[in-house]
Amino acid sequence: MESLSSEHDRLAGEQRTLRLRILGLNAVEAEATFDRIARLAASFTHAPLAMVNFINDERQMFRGMYVPTSSPEETANADGGGIPFDLSNLAREAPGDYGFCPHVVAQQTQLALEDVFDYPRFKGNPLVNDLGVRSYLGTPLRDNTGMILGTVCVADFKPRAWDRQLRQGMHELTETLLSEFRLRDSLLAQQQELFAVFDGAPFPIMLTEGPEHLLRYANGRQGQAFGMVRQFSPGRQVLPGLDAVGVFNAMDDALATGRPTTVPQVALRTCDAPMPQDFSFLCTPVRTSPGAPFKGVLTVAMNTSGQGYAGAEPQAFAANVQQQFERLGGGPLSD
Repeated sequence: MESLSSEHDRLAGEQRTLRLRILGLNAVEAEATFDRIARLAASFTHAPLAMVNFINDERQMFRGMYVPTSSPEETANADGGGIPFDLSNLAREAPGDYGFCPHVVAQQTQLALEDVFDYPRFKGNPLVNDLGVRSYLGTPLRDNTGMILGTVCVADFKPRAWDRQLRQGMHELTETLLSEFRLRDSLLAQQQELFAVFDGAPFPIMLTEGPEHLLRYANGRQGQAFGMVRQFSPGRQVLPGLDAVGVFNAMDDALATGRPTTVPQVALRTCDAPMPQDFSFLCTPVRTSPGAPFKGVLTVAMNTSGQGYAGAEPQAFAANVQQQFERLGGGPLSD
């Protein structure tokens, strides 16, 4: 029975991770929407610590956080109150089994601990020793499909009662995020329509996400030339030929500078030709709303052997794609 439960948890973790990747939430980054929800949770519960926590199959990611600040001289009160530690630089991630939120996700129900010391199961949790947490209220965070992606939680450094009104309020606050997930799904659908245009392009195209260059999309010519790879695979690992000629270094530069970067003509063996082909690459940073940070890179490969394409054509194509993404007004690759 235990092995079946373990297998169920593993599969659920994998499904949750995939959903977080699709929504663009599988990373440790602060996001204004979720920080605002954390502040609201702390405000109406009068709790000093609040988080919007997304949990994948490896770690917890606090994309929304509200923490107290204290000076090094401040210490906890004798009755267990006060702020025993300076949490102003608290990390926005934790191991997958740390704290109480994983229990909320596993049990799929709200968890209210009025005094952690009253529960032998939770008393020895590292969260108690590391942060001095004595009470906790965590609510499952469901997306618009009903999948639990993590929690919205609050905690205090002293024992306290979480009455019915506070528990219900946390449920209602968590449900306000449904509109955020619906918006992301709507923008994803619009992105898929844009990708359909890429499918007919005569040159290899791929769209990657984040500093690991996770492959979000590749058109047919990309797969024919450089090999088919799974979605969300880390680019450097699954496309070593492109890494060897400096394509991913150029993508790093594009993300860092916010400017297109090129790889001059290089010879590459492709999957669809018996002899090496000459290619140049244009790596264009992509953001999905004006002023948002660059989160992705659109890479277009230009075959300069024999039947090539004028350099201006892929450049114009990349510029048009950038404009199309910004018209979407946000989405999984946005801030």
